[in-house]
Amino acid sequence: MSDSHKPLPTADAARVHLCDCNRSFVLDAARLAPAACHHALCGAELPALEAALALGGEVHVACTQETALFGELAEAQGAGERIRFFNLRESAGWSAESAAATPKLAALIAAATTLADPEPVPAVQMSAGRSLLIMGEAGAALGWAGRLAGSFEPAVLITARAADAELPAVNAYPVWSGRAVRLSGHLGAFELQWQQHNPIDLDLCVRCNACVKACPEGAIGFDLQVDLDACRGHRACVAACGEIGAIDFARQDVARSERFDLVLDLSAEPLLRRIELPDGYVAPGRDPFEQALAVQALGEFVGEFEKPRYVAFEAGLCAHSRAKKTGCTNCIEACSTEAIRSNGDVIAVDPYLCKGCGTCSTVCPSGALSFQYPRVPELGQRVKTLLAEYARAGGEDACLLFHSAEAGTAAIGRLARRGRGLPARVIPVEVWSADAVGLDLMLGSLALGACQVVVLAAASHDAAPLKAQAGHGQTILSALGYGGEHLRVVEADADDWRTLEAAFHDWGPAVGVAEPARFQLLPKKRETLDFALRHLVAHAPAATTAAGLPAAIALKAGAPFGQVLASDACTLCMSCTGACPAGALRAASDAYRLEFVEKNCLQCGLCEVSCPESAITLEPRLLPGEYGTDGARKARTLREADIFHCTACGKAMGAAPLIESMIARLSGHSMFAGEAERARLRMCADCRVIDMMKTEPAVKAWDLTE
Repeated sequence: MSDSHKPLPTADAARVHLCDCNRSFVLDAARLAPAACHHALCGAELPALEAALALGGEVHVACTQETALFGELAEAQGAGERIRFFNLRESAGWSAESAAATPKLAALIAAATTLADPEPVPAVQMSAGRSLLIMGEAGAALGWAGRLAGSFEPAVLITARAADAELPAVNAYPVWSGRAVRLSGHLGAFELQWQQHNPIDLDLCVRCNACVKACPEGAIGFDLQVDLDACRGHRACVAACGEIGAIDFARQDVARSERFDLVLDLSAEPLLRRIELPDGYVAPGRDPFEQALAVQALGEFVGEFEKPRYVAFEAGLCAHSRAKKTGCTNCIEACSTEAIRSNGDVIAVDPYLCKGCGTCSTVCPSGALSFQYPRVPELGQRVKTLLAEYARAGGEDACLLFHSAEAGTAAIGRLARRGRGLPARVIPVEVWSADAVGLDLMLGSLALGACQVVVLAAASHDAAPLKAQAGHGQTILSALGYGGEHLRVVEADADDWRTLEAAFHDWGPAVGVAEPARFQLLPKKRETLDFALRHLVAHAPAATTAAGLPAAIALKAGAPFGQVLASDACTLCMSCTGACPAGALRAASDAYRLEFVEKNCLQCGLCEVSCPESAITLEPRLLPGEYGTDGARKARTLREADIFHCTACGKAMGAAPLIESMIARLSGHSMFAGEAERARLRMCADCRVIDMMKTEPAVKAWDLTE
């Protein structure tokens, strides 16, 4: 039997059960043995699964449609913890190329049955009570407060008047009025700041309505809001309010704040204008149906919750800022939840606001931010298993499809049901968020043996960062001689399955590496990129051509590779070396020389903004030679200068450009107007004092008078 037809070494007929769903796709029982193949596992062949569960041990079932039925059967036998489910039908079986999909089926079975569950990630504990802020126009806000008073603890902030609105007869919950200024915090800990503009303080008001009756212009409604445009300043309302003192037209203390668990924002323009709103905050607008749906959703957030810390942060690698000079802001700009903010020289991540899109880790050039759900090493092990089993089973030209667990899976399922399904060579890889698939994972997958990588950006809030990463990678691959298109980002959801179909079925294979790499993908992004690029360069088709490998590969702005250029304006002050977070710039120990290690450069720009002479510029590029067989991080000289010596004693004073720059700047000062004073600038400190004592007229003690 040939290698490509060997049965799965890790499968066992008693624990791996496949089903072709009433013969709706092809299962090659001989090549997939010893896994048990069925036609109606959820029907007539259900006893086979029952018998397998009775034997003990884990049982894997290739069906996700009937998880409820199979799970109930397992629970009845006390085996609920021993049954696992994975999908073959939509991901491989239901395809126009089903007959050729056996290698992909073998790969998916191997990954589902042999890989351990990912290590749990640190969690964030969240809890929310029933304290609910409702803010908006008086009629809608008070209406919802009345309906929700039995299930929540509402408080109302009236931000706009309504003609027929009236405060409730029973003072059962707080009612305020004013202009919302800022909402901060997260589920269970929202803080609202607003300004009290209404002259009537509803906290003090006893709702006697005396002011309504006293106002000659009728400027006060039954919502106890004063129409300042109609008010003529009679102040009869103030007199009517009397000792209650709730009305003050000259109020100075207008700042107010309160904390809430949940927020229902009924404003026409939401107070929070983020792409991804925090849990516990809903802004349905003015539509009553949307408001009802939003209220229903809020009820699901009452209680205690646990959510993963989706990203890990290593401050030592962060290239955000140095000495109050801002460099990299990629993650702050990319974060759709505003969970990332500047925190001095580094950034801070609010795990309570983070929703785990992972875009921050994708755009981070240093790897200071790394996605944890799942971790890259665990995902890399899955990729290696899939590619190795696919090749062992006879598969060729493997194309990996990274997709999100929810939106991506739904899009693939719709394509399988309504279209031609995924091609036989396209292997789906489920991740929590496709936005977290960065350049390290893309190039790492290609080095491990895939000929192409696709990221399905279904439900992505912004696919631009993904496309930029793919663009950098494709530029590098093309320059190395790998023909074809290797990296593609597809924007399609379940309703747009035809776009997904066209993206695959009209796409021919690209040139991959001749020999898959053996390394593991590592937790640190730059190390994974280093390994991947070494392998891709070592097997680059361009190396076998007459022209050979290019000396440099030009990249677009934003690439995490490149060089630093120093112009003649550089004085070797070495400010850039202190600002560089990656050790790419350094001062030589044996001379006044600025050295640069290109392989370490992040292109963060901190050196550029820190240079007082504006002598530094960045040039994104990749040097294939840096990833050659020696692999050394070689330093090269950017700028070197002679030593400036004291004109009096010859003592070394520093780099000549730096001293000359200092002299040029000080020469215009009134203290150095004379030639003798300017000459001292070229002397060391000791000689400067000696020269002053020799040439300046000394003041003698006997010449001093009281």
